[in-house]
Amino acid sequence: MDLKEYANMFKAIGDETRLFILKKLITNDELCACKLLEMVNCNQSTLSHHMKILTDSGLVIARKDWKWVHYSINKEKVELLNNYLK
Repeated sequence: MDLKEYANMFKAIGDETRLFILKKLITNDELCACKLLEMVNCNQSTLSHHMKILTDSGLVIARKDWKWVHYSINKEKVELLNNYLK
């Protein structure tokens, strides 16, 4: 993985709300967007923006189930980020 990919991951977690979302996903395995919306103090479009940044960085995986989107941690990417920091 190149430095640009690491930089994108750090940018994604450089926001307080996205860091909060990441922590919730780590502790809950998978969460529906509707549950995340209840946990985060923002509107639906803002949450979508945050989730796009997290998924584009590769840290979060989105799974569409009919009209709902479920999010989970990409454990491989988080592990790579963890190893980079070591």
